[in-house]
Amino acid sequence: MIRIEIDKESGFCFGVTTAIQKAEDELRKGTPLYCLGDIVHNGKECERLKQLGLITINHDEFKHLHHVKVLLRAHGEPPETYRLAEENHIEIIDATCPVVLQLQKRIKKEFNLYTESSKQIVIYGKNGHAEVLGLVGQTQGKAIVIESLEEARHLDFTQNIRLYSQTTKSLEEFWQIIQYIQEHIVPPADFKYFDTICRQVANRMPNIRAFAATHDLIFFVSGKKSSNGRILFNECKKVNPNSFLIEDANEIEFNLLKGVSSIGICGATSTPKWLMEECKRAIINYQNDKTNGDN
Repeated sequence: MIRIEIDKESGFCFGVTTAIQKAEDELRKGTPLYCLGDIVHNGKECERLKQLGLITINHDEFKHLHHVKVLLRAHGEPPETYRLAEENHIEIIDATCPVVLQLQKRIKKEFNLYTESSKQIVIYGKNGHAEVLGLVGQTQGKAIVIESLEEARHLDFTQNIRLYSQTTKSLEEFWQIIQYIQEHIVPPADFKYFDTICRQVANRMPNIRAFAATHDLIFFVSGKKSSNGRILFNECKKVNPNSFLIEDANEIEFNLLKGVSSIGICGATSTPKWLMEECKRAIINYQNDKTNGDN
């Protein structure tokens, strides 16, 4: 039989766990609960919560709601969302991750304290990502978002730069960007950076590399929308080319098991443990059926 191991470090991060717990607590009360955007970037978990009664809405739908409860997911929201909720008498169940919330406050303080036009507030993150939209919102939309070192090259180095990061970005590339700006800033302009990457997420990269290296075959379980999932899967692929991204057990290609002695199952910070367990059971059932068939 093939040895199958689920990575103990994979699965929901603290922020996602808290958001889902808050949703389940509210749903148990029996009153309607809306969620602004997918509570987590995993379609299977969203479907599970939908069955419990969670109603996912977008921002346009949110504008037309009144006198209801709306849960804000771990990614956080810009100030405009809170203002609109107050106007429409919407009760907010705030599940913003504490790490994200702290980052929002730091960026807002930076924006409010210094008003010189020569300063650039720069956020290393994914354009359009929910967390990044919330961060940019703290600056009235004036922050500059860069997605890579290449984009950092186009900053104005004659102006002051204040650099922050989306909490789930690559620590390695963040430091490359820092080094590049340090080398190119033109005095008297100055540069300050703030390492705002969540260590619970960042530490998963070396952990998942080590895990992927110990198995013949890797199934990385993640929703297609997960930014964190793509980053971690790429880390698996670097150390183990025999790594495959799947959304659930239905996407397992069992012909990959031929000649394999060990399989590792891991996932993103948005991947529920129960989904990885389902994948493990599917492989075990396949092996049992094959053994019984051979007999």
